Amino acid sequence: MSTLHPGRPRAFDREQAVLSAARLFWESGYSGTSTRALTHALGISTSSLYAAFGSKAGLFEEAVKTYAERYREIYRQAAGERDIRLVVEHILTHSVYEFTQPADHHPGCLVTSAVLADSAETIDVRTYIAALHQDNERTLLARVQQAAEEGQLPPDASVSALTGLVQAVWHGLSVQSNLGVPRDELLAAADLAIRQFARRS
Repeated sequence: MSTLHPGRPRAFDREQAVLSAARLFWESGYSGTSTRALTHALGISTSSLYAAFGSKAGLFEEAVKTYAERYREIYRQAAGERDIRLVVEHILTHSVYEFTQPADHHPGCLVTSAVLADSAETIDVRTYIAALHQDNERTLLARVQQAAEEGQLPPDASVSALTGLVQAVWHGLSVQSNLGVPRDELLAAADLAIRQFARRS
């Protein structure tokens, strides 16, 4: 149940408000999204927006973190797969499904959209996203290293290069999803990358 604040309508739904804001930020970036546009989309007054989120920047940060954290969980779950090919398959296919969730409950891939090339007010969020990517890469690197030690990879396989390959494909799929490439095409590209990874490993 949402906690009521002075000046906020009883029907206020924080989760839906964050989704609506995230969609606007995804489409127009931080600077391109006005407070007026946000209050109109959320159906609340400016004072209510500030009461709920502290500031426009606070709302932006919550929106980014709410959706970006889903990708960290994908990497964490993938690391538990028994075979390195399944690890890569999990990361790429589950990420594609996340990138292409229906618009009624997902804003798009905020980790590579216009929200990152924006105002100095968002520098903490950009730092957060950079740290998220680094953490995901470390998670994958450790799992590839484990696979090498278990004999799942050839002796001459480069752990860092294989990790970089997966990361490059992931970012490419994310960008393509933002450009509107359909899910089936993204999955086909992911499948090709998975098979190429298997050949190199």
